[in-house]
Amino acid sequence: MSSVIASARFSVLDRSRIREGRPAAESLRDTVALAREAERLGYHRFWVSEHHGVPGVAGSAPTVLAAAVAGATSTIRVGTGGVMLPNHRPLIVAEQFGVLESLFPGRVDMGLGRSVGFTDGVRRALGRGKDDAEDFAAQLGELLGWFRGTSPTGVHARPSEGLDVPPFVLAMGEGADIAARAGLPMVIGDLRDRERMRRGVDRYRAGFRPSGWAPEPYVVISGSVAVAATPEAARRLLVPEAWSMAYARTHGSFPPLPPAEAVEARTMTAKERGFYESGLAGHIAGTEEEVAHELETVLKDTGAQEVLVTTSTYDRAALLDSYRRLAGVVTAS
Repeated sequence: MSSVIASARFSVLDRSRIREGRPAAESLRDTVALAREAERLGYHRFWVSEHHGVPGVAGSAPTVLAAAVAGATSTIRVGTGGVMLPNHRPLIVAEQFGVLESLFPGRVDMGLGRSVGFTDGVRRALGRGKDDAEDFAAQLGELLGWFRGTSPTGVHARPSEGLDVPPFVLAMGEGADIAARAGLPMVIGDLRDRERMRRGVDRYRAGFRPSGWAPEPYVVISGSVAVAATPEAARRLLVPEAWSMAYARTHGSFPPLPPAEAVEARTMTAKERGFYESGLAGHIAGTEEEVAHELETVLKDTGAQEVLVTTSTYDRAALLDSYRRLAGVVTAS
């Protein structure tokens, strides 16, 4: 029994990863189906992501997809991990979340990130540049102002003004400082670099200023957690994503997820092999007992209140089984 695990919340972020040989639309339907299962298993939140022009990701419109998820579920919290604020006008983001909260009151989260497009071409298509991420703190302040009715423009965001949609900042490095100064909950990843994660959490807690959104620090740690009957089966869950990351690092394009057996049969260059092996390392993966031990260690180390699980793989049945086994670990703790 682990009181550390039992006291933590567990949530899911699904990036609507496209599977090799399967249509992109299926990935979005899979996301909605996974949300229903996550709700049934007792997970706290279900979040979706924002990616543009990425061959391996179908989730390009997170507030639209969040609406579909919220409409297909009834109790689980639903949100974004995240809306990339530099890509949008804050007023539009406020309006979108105001609509979501009005339709699904008390269930909507507003996870916000500071990334811009993955490639120069995507950034040009979005009308953005790399430097736009530097204005994130100001964009965040403007966005929150629309909910409080404090915009100096004299304009009022409808139906957002007066609503409480909990904001979260997706943070690594400087993002931790921004979340702390704004007095907002922070989501930090990934689990593969525990030392960097711990430094970010310490920075956030040290600099946190209480706000009307959060009276005290709230830390969500995120990353892949794979649970299976054997350590080998759990590791195979990580293989498709590790290869996609290795391919992206060596070819500049993030591809659909291939089956694990196709990756294991592939002849890789030394560079690809290095990125691939690195991509397999550091995640929380194994049997229920092994995963429980790892979770207890990282939760004690970071003092995090919540774990946001981001696992993606080709085998949907194995992925669902992993989430069921993880829910069993939490219930047994």
